[in-house]
Amino acid sequence: MADEKRRSGIRFTPAEALAFHAEGRPGKLEVQPTKPMATQRDLSLAYSPGVAVPVLAIAEDPAKAFDYTTRGNMVAVISNGTAILGLGNLGALASKPVMEGKAVLFKRFADVDSIDLELDTEDPDTFIEAVRYLGPSFGGINLEDIKAPECFIIEQRLRELMDIPVFHDDQHGTAIIAAAGIINALHLTGRDIRDIKLVCNGAGAAGIACIELVKAMGVPHDNVILCDTKGVIFQGRTEGMNQWKSAHAARTDARTLADAMAGADVFFGVSAKGALSAEMVRSMAPNPIIFAMANPDPEITPEEAHAIRDDAIVATGRSDYPNQVNNVLGFPYIFRGALDVRATQINDAMKIAAAQALADLAREDVPDAVASAYKGAGRPRFGRDYIIPAPFDPRLITHVPEAVARAAMESGVARAEIADWDRYRNQLASRRDPTAGTFQNLFAQLRQRPRRVVFAEGEEAQVIRAAASYVAQGLGRAVLVGREDAVREAAREAGVELREGLEIVNARLSTRNDRYSEYLYKRLQRHGYLQRDCHRLINTDRNHFAAAMVALGDADAMVSGLTRNYSVVLEDVRHVFDERAGESVMGVSIVIAKGRTTFVADTAVHAMPSADELAQIARQAAGFAKRLGHEPRVAFLAHSTFGHPPSERSERVREAVQILERQGADFEFDGEMAADVALNPELMALYPFCRLTGPANVLVMPAFHSASIGTKMVQELGGSTVIGPVLIGFDKAVQIVNLGARDTDILNMAAFAAFSAGE
Repeated sequence: MADEKRRSGIRFTPAEALAFHAEGRPGKLEVQPTKPMATQRDLSLAYSPGVAVPVLAIAEDPAKAFDYTTRGNMVAVISNGTAILGLGNLGALASKPVMEGKAVLFKRFADVDSIDLELDTEDPDTFIEAVRYLGPSFGGINLEDIKAPECFIIEQRLRELMDIPVFHDDQHGTAIIAAAGIINALHLTGRDIRDIKLVCNGAGAAGIACIELVKAMGVPHDNVILCDTKGVIFQGRTEGMNQWKSAHAARTDARTLADAMAGADVFFGVSAKGALSAEMVRSMAPNPIIFAMANPDPEITPEEAHAIRDDAIVATGRSDYPNQVNNVLGFPYIFRGALDVRATQINDAMKIAAAQALADLAREDVPDAVASAYKGAGRPRFGRDYIIPAPFDPRLITHVPEAVARAAMESGVARAEIADWDRYRNQLASRRDPTAGTFQNLFAQLRQRPRRVVFAEGEEAQVIRAAASYVAQGLGRAVLVGREDAVREAAREAGVELREGLEIVNARLSTRNDRYSEYLYKRLQRHGYLQRDCHRLINTDRNHFAAAMVALGDADAMVSGLTRNYSVVLEDVRHVFDERAGESVMGVSIVIAKGRTTFVADTAVHAMPSADELAQIARQAAGFAKRLGHEPRVAFLAHSTFGHPPSERSERVREAVQILERQGADFEFDGEMAADVALNPELMALYPFCRLTGPANVLVMPAFHSASIGTKMVQELGGSTVIGPVLIGFDKAVQIVNLGARDTDILNMAAFAAFSAGE
């Protein structure tokens, strides 16, 4: 298996990929109940005898299944593994990791529940018979990684047999995103879609879907030339033909791709690396539009195309180039809109509406959450290098589903109506988890401005894997602090390749030790440390050595904590770093649960903060949330809620609120209040004077112990993901992971550290 992630150009070793999928509970999915199951009454309602009531209601009116079961928000991702990514026919079982991944994307980006089903058959009729009877279980069917031409047969027949959307994403997902790009490219070059000449190289599932959609959008049949490995598909050709190719046979004298490209306005490539030559590009019309979408390597790279034609607009399927044709821009949101109106199918009108919504979104000014990913490369603006929205644009969840839902209603395939579109948009926005794009955002920014990060515990396998991934993903250089032979042996046992960009530094042997020791001595000489103490710390303690590297500019950031208690590492770092002017060192944990992201502070530093410290914690936590794309609503938590029951311990909290009032803080805040009031809008409504406009998303805890206990408890009880605590307030970039952290946790914290180095 190749060491490259085929759809994005991100490299990793097979061992890293296997470890990711095997760690903890194998795979990427689990089932969680949505109703309480704590008492006998709960169980009686969930199953017998209570379940009989919705059973009878559905028997009387089948539409009630959307009200009383998961059907209305459930999609099946189904494959037989005959065309897995770019790997070919590896069978149904081998496709399961991909299908699980697809299900995760449905949930992460559009809050669509999904389950993967792998069918062990290559016979289209058997596949169809297996799937057609699953209709009562799901609101939609997403077909995936099925080879052509069988995929055409399967999708068409299932659309005829089932009353729910059946959508082969390999075909239509690529077509919809490409169509969005074409709409904008034509707009920028002043063309009318009815006048263009388009050549598509690749007559498989994606290629045929692309040209079918652009024809539905207005490109005349005779203006489209489809090519396969044998050349142009022309009227009268017999070799290598089938009914789907024949439907798009052109009346033309062109017989080769080179012939077809002469004078072409648009090129669609869904074929293979290098298929588009320099001569072909030169022969195209002025302002050529080139969509080279082969993965992992395009038919021609943007650099090559622009070297030949500086007037070209180029898109690829890769995340490391502008204008990425990425299916994740489409399928989660298309199904979201289709499910919300209980559509019977996803038709051309809905596909075109999705493409137009994406095109319109790319023309809007981008929010800060997206712009920050392009820091150093200029704020993205609609133009030749920005004709398709970024995959982590938070507005996708509102723009695309609404367009799809409207088109479904207007075209007569919706079984439910949306009467209040403002309310619907608000509901869509509430489904969005801004943190879903947080690390995409951070990683994209770091690729623009890579940082050198020191991993202090460089002999540990988890740290080595994290550092290798940091380098492989193009985030910057990594320094592993440790003995070289020990690091290399640990890497060998972990199956990690120590590639270029990853350095090993032995603290004891470093030529910089004298300078680091002198720096540390100047800081600690009046705090009971002798010069030899500082020299020993630099030589033997990796945290002091790594911190000194950052303090003296030999690295941009550091990460540590895997093998030592958080407080111990924090004290080590305090020896070397100062607090940022006007700020206090503190920790913010990010809790992701049930599609909601909540910031909890302080979870790392202040044992019993004063009122002034609580106010400062609130300011910094609110600023951190805002930098990650959230509009902060801060709740100061306590045992009491607005004075009841009376509690002396809440005095500090009430005073902190008064301090922010006097200071005129520019974010929503209120308190003191209990956690359930802060998070539950129904309970909050009992206090109409509360200044928060919705559930709090920043919780300021009254003490360190309550913050730490709360976040660790929700993480271990399940159903929540906790990131952090993220350390903020130091004048240098440092993050501390929890004792025994996983490699992915270490990588994420390294990214936060590198990100803060650029602030």
